Amino acid sequence: MSSTFVGVDVGSSRTKVAVLDENKNLLGYAVRKSGVDFSATALEVLRESLEMAGRTEADITCAVSTGYGRANVAFAADTKTEIGCHARGCYHYFPKAITVIDIGGQDNKIIKLDAEGRRTSFKMNRKCAAGTGAFLEEMASRLDIPIGDMDGLARQSTDMVKLGSFCTVFSATEVLENIRNGKNVADIVKGVFFSMIKRILEMDSLSENVVMTGGVVANNPFIVAMTEEQIGRKILVAQHPQLTGAIGAALYAGGVPPQSGLPGR
Repeated sequence: MSSTFVGVDVGSSRTKVAVLDENKNLLGYAVRKSGVDFSATALEVLRESLEMAGRTEADITCAVSTGYGRANVAFAADTKTEIGCHARGCYHYFPKAITVIDIGGQDNKIIKLDAEGRRTSFKMNRKCAAGTGAFLEEMASRLDIPIGDMDGLARQSTDMVKLGSFCTVFSATEVLENIRNGKNVADIVKGVFFSMIKRILEMDSLSENVVMTGGVVANNPFIVAMTEEQIGRKILVAQHPQLTGAIGAALYAGGVPPQSGLPGR
């Protein structure tokens, strides 16, 4: 049996595992809520992804962890930052100069790579949750709708309601005011998406080739379409945008030489 490389991305919201073979083919993967026990969740997701891959824990050649809870993965031989792993995972699919926009549960990242895959810069949002998955969850709660319905509702909008504030708390107040004023829920949801996109685009400039990743992108592809409209060009999205961090970690596990770049790899 060929070598088996595992990448584990323990995010604040979801834990993702990707299993690659020695040819960098994705053999198996799984995603679950991270919950309150990161170690137990990582092990559960590992076993689920290995089952898909037709491998066992004994077959693992090397495992690398990343993400918010990367230090809680006992079976990982090494850890890498999310910046490095998302960069590596995206460059694996799009080997050229790119700007990566990753929308996570608690933070956003904009990572720039040159044509050789070296990181030239990166930025992350600060402590505010606006523009993240947590922001969408709060807005869904205020609208009393399942978060899984937001993408479909936004697509139905005919008269988007623009929100004036980036702050999650103030945006929630605006949402309530629009509900009270009888605004259509679909129009409010599209406005929530637009607010998120605007916040992200103000973080940094973008290169010609833009890649979007993360669970928010995986579950709300209309955000990609709306962002394309704002920047005036097509955006690249990997087949499994929620897994790019885990795939990047698995590539590190496979011994791909780390790229030189900014500190914090």
